[in-house]
Amino acid sequence: MKLLPRTRSQGDWVRKILNWVNLRPEEGERTLMMFVFYTATSVGLLWFEYSATALFLDKYGAKGLPLIYIASALICSGLGVLYSWLQSWMPLRRVLIAIALLTGVPLLIFRLGLGVSYFDGLIALGTIFLLRLWMDAVEVLNDLNSQVAANQLFNIREIKRTYPIISSGLLVADVISGFSLPFLLLAVGNIQNVLVVASLVMLFAAGTLFYLTQRYPQAFPNSPLLDWEEDEREFRVRSTTGLLQRYIIPLFTFFILGEALYLLVEFQYMGQLEENLDASDIAGFLGLFSGIVGLFELTSQWFISSRAIERMGVFVAAMMLPASLAIFGLITLSGLLDFIIQICGNFIEVPKIVTGLFVGLIFLRFIDELLRYTLIAGIEPSLFQPIPEKIRNSVQTKVQGIAEPTTTGITGIAMLASIWLLHWALPNESEATIAIWQSGVFIAAIVILSLIWLFSAWLMRSSYVSLLVQSAEQGRLGFADVDLRAFKRAVVEALEKPGTEMDKRSCIQLLSQIDPKNVSQVLAPLLSNLSVTLQCQSLQAMLENPNPAYLDDVQLLIQRNPPSEVLSLALRYVWLTQPELDISTIKPYLNPTVDPTIRAIAGSLILRRGTSSEKAEATNTLRRMLTSKREKERVMSTRALADAEYLQALRLYVPNLLKDDSLRVRCALLDVIAATQLEEYYPSLIKGLYYKSTREAARNALVRLKNDAIPLLVELTNENSHSKSDLVKLQAWMSLGEIQTSESLNQLVQQLMISWGTTRRDILRVLLKVPHDVGIEAVLDKLGRSGIEKLIEQELLILGEIYAALVDITPEKIAVQEADLLRRAMEEQQIDILERCFLLMKFLYPASAIQAATYNLGSESRSRYSPTSQSHVALGLEILDNTIDLPTKQVFLGILDRRSTTEKLACLADLVPYQPMSIGNRLRQLIEVRDFLSDWTLACCFHLARVAHISLKSEATLICLRHPTGFVREAVLVYLRAASPRTCAELLPIMKQDANRLVAAVANQMMSEF
Repeated sequence: MKLLPRTRSQGDWVRKILNWVNLRPEEGERTLMMFVFYTATSVGLLWFEYSATALFLDKYGAKGLPLIYIASALICSGLGVLYSWLQSWMPLRRVLIAIALLTGVPLLIFRLGLGVSYFDGLIALGTIFLLRLWMDAVEVLNDLNSQVAANQLFNIREIKRTYPIISSGLLVADVISGFSLPFLLLAVGNIQNVLVVASLVMLFAAGTLFYLTQRYPQAFPNSPLLDWEEDEREFRVRSTTGLLQRYIIPLFTFFILGEALYLLVEFQYMGQLEENLDASDIAGFLGLFSGIVGLFELTSQWFISSRAIERMGVFVAAMMLPASLAIFGLITLSGLLDFIIQICGNFIEVPKIVTGLFVGLIFLRFIDELLRYTLIAGIEPSLFQPIPEKIRNSVQTKVQGIAEPTTTGITGIAMLASIWLLHWALPNESEATIAIWQSGVFIAAIVILSLIWLFSAWLMRSSYVSLLVQSAEQGRLGFADVDLRAFKRAVVEALEKPGTEMDKRSCIQLLSQIDPKNVSQVLAPLLSNLSVTLQCQSLQAMLENPNPAYLDDVQLLIQRNPPSEVLSLALRYVWLTQPELDISTIKPYLNPTVDPTIRAIAGSLILRRGTSSEKAEATNTLRRMLTSKREKERVMSTRALADAEYLQALRLYVPNLLKDDSLRVRCALLDVIAATQLEEYYPSLIKGLYYKSTREAARNALVRLKNDAIPLLVELTNENSHSKSDLVKLQAWMSLGEIQTSESLNQLVQQLMISWGTTRRDILRVLLKVPHDVGIEAVLDKLGRSGIEKLIEQELLILGEIYAALVDITPEKIAVQEADLLRRAMEEQQIDILERCFLLMKFLYPASAIQAATYNLGSESRSRYSPTSQSHVALGLEILDNTIDLPTKQVFLGILDRRSTTEKLACLADLVPYQPMSIGNRLRQLIEVRDFLSDWTLACCFHLARVAHISLKSEATLICLRHPTGFVREAVLVYLRAASPRTCAELLPIMKQDANRLVAAVANQMMSEF
């Protein structure tokens, strides 16, 4: 059966266009509306900028720019504070609209100021000065408005694809406004009237933003964010070494240095224009230069930037601009460009204005604008995404609305100070010489600051992923990060103060895990004040590492006549910590009137450390207890045997105890077998794994045997009998992991290399649970990074087969219940495969990061269409994108993203080339890779082949008839009955003896029918 041809629809064309610009269909409308808003605002802003710059240079010259920077810092910082304040008192949608209107309306007022009769008067001069100041203010407000709106509309993954397209609106505006300015000047008559047109265009953009907030109301809160203040206070009081602050500090540095470098490049660039061009030509040159740069920027932003950011990562993209400025700055300083121009002058006539400094600054300006408005503009919103959502917009406002404008003022002051110092240091030099020195100093400053900017991006990268993980996990305790001294003080306080029993038990358990050797130091002084349950738990923890230094505390507890369960543990602690044990002090506890718990412990200790006659007396005591009709006596005496070095005559009672009616006795005996190494009874330990009631005790006993248990466990896992369940094998894997010796871990790694499916998943989980990353190190030592990457690639290969089957076996082609079952089984197997991939990644990358990504990606299945779920999925993908560096990274991210099965299959094209197949051929292909399919998927293949009358290869069918899972054998048998009755009849006498009752029943029924 061939694939049905697809019809090309309008939706296909739209999808293809969106794919060209690296967008998803569900992102198209939002991105388009934001693009229109940003483009319209930028066109008006650029017309405003060209007019304001030309008017300012004509009246004040480039020398006045530092004053503008200082004044601009005050105005822009005030507007940043206003922006932040408005968010606290107005809904965000109203703030966005108000700011959009505020950027355009004042231009009409400025036009009136320029129209005053005496143009050369103070009013006109003041208006030009304010006009240039307002240009900087509008740039800040526009950036804030667009980025805050984008952060509300898109999640962390979407914004990496969409914002480069949105920010390309500025590049489109560069081209439109740059090439249209000469014609606009002809149409409106003079440069002052351009301000009116710019204002109207910006007001149109405000209308677009208003429509956008109404179209997507769920993205914009209806109430002011008053609770930000509390979160900000929490942020301010964090330790300076806190993870959030380690990210915030270089984040501020990154944006501050970016702004300072922009101003330094602009100042030198404008100075060269003023020096080499007439005032009347400056506006035309600016428009032409912006148009040319805009073409480069637009091409880059639409077709290169977003893909480059996805492939290189946010921070490699962030480092490209500072690295480029440093390199081109050094080239300009070196005089290499003058040398090249001199050589060119030998062949062609070079205009006098073309100097090495002029060309170098043109290149610096070109590189700065090209990368700043493509790569940097595309990643800026992403840099704020790791910050907690409640304070994200507030921090962004402070960075871009206050810190950057303040930097403008500080940079302006620094420029004026540098110029004054140069004039002071070179009093006898001409202005031309001082100008050359000034350019050299400022270009050197560009190089130095670029290198610091590069370093700040590197610092941000180190905290970016960790902060995302912390945000996703909401905090998890890691033992490696615990301050033991502080933690012990906290445990003491928790145990001394009133609280729930459960909380105190958790404290003791956690302490015994973190510092087991010194647990007595904390718990011994507290024993007398704890409840009976907590005393037992504390003494059990202390007995793991008994220390004579704390005998006094335990003996004080004994003097208070505690309950028998506490007294027995306390006595054992005292006796085990005494190097010279006086047996005469223990003999009284052998009296039949003494509690069985204490009597049994006394007997076991005398068996270990007494004389021959004393051991005989203890043996008789324990014999009577072992044969007692009272369960408690049998249980306690059996447990006591584990402490005896030699069972001697008591060994005779082991067979009867294995058959004891009491489950507690049987479980206690399993521990005795391991403790005393009764090899003839080792099979009883393996048998204990098969029963739920004795499973835990049997596993603990096997772990106690250490390496002696490895051959037993390996034999159990290697057996392929139909009676062996996955649960029993899982117990074997867990036992090998808990043994924690190099030999046991080596066995696990060997099995990992040859296993598949559920078995591989179980082994991976066991290895990851081995404390102190010992299991991870064992895998890396044996397989290395390349070996783990190969295992991940294997998982992706079978995932490709699953996707191909889902594409070929669609409901449109075959709509029967068995096909639905197969499709559902393959969907479930996808989840299993991805889970194993995540487990494998934990061997290469921080487990916390992978776990956080797994949790967030899993939210899609919990609530597929919830916006919150989509945000979680985006966060999970972002964590993975910045954590893993696998060769198949892009493939993996592609199949985890919200895409159709066909698109996911296309992502795997390099690993699994897709060839369309008929349903029959696809089923035969699946059965060929049967070892990699789940049991239920394989069974569904045979059920579908039966109802669809598809012929399967006889060799593969007969092999599957020996499958260890019963329902797979049953599915094959039912298939054979329909496909080959003669073969089925020949096999029925064998199959009716099957260990699985279902298979045997089906075989018997078929025999009666035949």
